[in-house]
Amino acid sequence: MRKNFGAKTYLYPQPVLIISTYGEDGTPDAMNAAWGGICDYNKIMLCLSEGHKTTQNILKRKAFVINVADADNVAACDYVGMVSANKVPDKLAATGWKLSKSQFVDAPVIDSLKLALECKLDKVDEDGLIIGEIVNVSADESILTDGKIDPALLRPITFDAANGKYLVIGEAVGDAFTTSKL
Repeated sequence: MRKNFGAKTYLYPQPVLIISTYGEDGTPDAMNAAWGGICDYNKIMLCLSEGHKTTQNILKRKAFVINVADADNVAACDYVGMVSANKVPDKLAATGWKLSKSQFVDAPVIDSLKLALECKLDKVDEDGLIIGEIVNVSADESILTDGKIDPALLRPITFDAANGKYLVIGEAVGDAFTTSKL
């Protein structure tokens, strides 16, 4: 037997994306967003309201960085989703995160978060979705095993919309896109 919940955003995993930008005056900003994901081979889509400072920064600077939230930074990741840069312009100071300027786009990389997708604005579609072109992916060497990103070292988190929780992405259960016999 199944239980119906109606129209909800109960998709698993739902990534926790920390979007970093620069404001007009060069102040770094970041926000927590769960509504986004890959939409083409080298494109990412974000569903952000116009009122966010981050949205305005993306439209003005034509760039942003998607930093992947992780278990080690869950409190700071939650904080940047709760506090608006429209009210607290330098909200990143409270996180203690280390930042550096991206070598590829006009946006900051949050070095304290170990995986980043550096993006330039491709377009805002007719529904207001922000589409970015991924121009570089950078990863801290501490999360690499044999030169590849190791999810067990990254410990990315997902948003559990049904229960209002952050969950750590779990263990490997199989190899993707291999010949499987049923």
